Amino acid sequence: MTATEAVAKVKAAAPARLRWPHYLLIAAGLLVLLSLVRVLDGADDVTSSGTVSAALRLAVPIFLAGLGGLWAERSGVINIGLEGMMILGTWTGAWAGYQWGPWVGVLFGVLGGMLGGLLHAIATVTFGVDHIVSGVAINILGLGLTQFLAGLIFTTGEAKALGGGARQSPSVDPIRTVTLPVLSGGEIGGWKSPDWLGSLERHHWFLLSDVAGILRGLTNGMSLLTLVAILLIPVSFLVLWKTAFGLRIRSCGEDPYAAESLGVHVYRMKYAAVMISGGCSGLAGAFLVTVAAPFYQDGQTGGRGFIGLAAMIFGNWRPGGLASGSLLFGYTDAMNVRGGGQSVHALLLFVAVLLVAVAAWQAVRANRMRPRVITDLGRREVRNATIGAALALAAAAGLLAWFLLSDSVPGELVSFTPHLTTLLVLALASQRLRMPAADGLRYRRGEAR
Repeated sequence: MTATEAVAKVKAAAPARLRWPHYLLIAAGLLVLLSLVRVLDGADDVTSSGTVSAALRLAVPIFLAGLGGLWAERSGVINIGLEGMMILGTWTGAWAGYQWGPWVGVLFGVLGGMLGGLLHAIATVTFGVDHIVSGVAINILGLGLTQFLAGLIFTTGEAKALGGGARQSPSVDPIRTVTLPVLSGGEIGGWKSPDWLGSLERHHWFLLSDVAGILRGLTNGMSLLTLVAILLIPVSFLVLWKTAFGLRIRSCGEDPYAAESLGVHVYRMKYAAVMISGGCSGLAGAFLVTVAAPFYQDGQTGGRGFIGLAAMIFGNWRPGGLASGSLLFGYTDAMNVRGGGQSVHALLLFVAVLLVAVAAWQAVRANRMRPRVITDLGRREVRNATIGAALALAAAAGLLAWFLLSDSVPGELVSFTPHLTTLLVLALASQRLRMPAADGLRYRRGEAR
């Protein structure tokens, strides 16, 4: 076999890489399937503008926390302390927000998260503390410190007079929202434009009303801070993948000793990335006190930092994938808030069809690999693909039977849906993930071998 034939064979065996047209086709197919499920089950809240708006609002703090994890792990530092940094962001954001306005609160929320990032960087980068241990310590410190400060500051003087207490802050003014004129009923110079998207949504037509509901949810009453979070998707991609600064950070996460040999100041890059990570997590906390709720409250983060970490892993350590995972978790949470048992019942059929598609893909993959298998590793991959197809088909059959034999999903399971989604997504996505090669490894300058 010649070298050219060998290269061609390797390319043929390699999995095809999905590009933007493929993702758009997949999204269109999922939307058609979701619309069909809505029509069959009569669950109009599945694609309503209210559900989409709630999903976006619930997804933003998860995305921002996950973005913090992405920045840290791209530099080689595991950040389990996202939850603690979010908690610091909620308290500092509320403390500054009720005194000087919501945007000052956002700034202080970012600074509070960066303080947690600085502590994590000192522990892991400078002193070489295990990253998991340091992250857990940040979570404990963030929770305990904010509880202490809330009891110390919000229960006295002006804060108490404005409604503060040991477990919550005074009210914070909300950040202004915007509505797109003409399409979603916004105003232009005092003139109230027609709500064309809302009119289409209320007809409940197949696909057309679903598209209108989704667009209306994305353009009606959106917070300005939500727009900032959306802009962070392309900004993070451009900085990390298209600039010298981002290349240095990613090189530290892949091989810090090779980066050191090329003149990169690894400690400085890791410090910068982890503090940016803390700032993103603090911004997520500030979002909770200026958009999601108008005050700080004990236990407000509700584990969103850990869900953000799961969304980051699901997104394969990339901003676009992270945004998709965050929307998925936000959507399932919105089903719990808006639609309840009937909407989740409709999703049983939706997931059953998706599992059938997964089973078919795994079966085709196994058949394609089987003629080329010559090693034990290849045989193991074929066997795993076959088992995966059988398990997906069995799960689809179980969900379809559940859908046909019931009219709604019990409330206890509805409230558990976001957490179940986290587990399922990580289990299904774990086979094709590639974390940074030096993620979590201890680095010391001059110790290259």
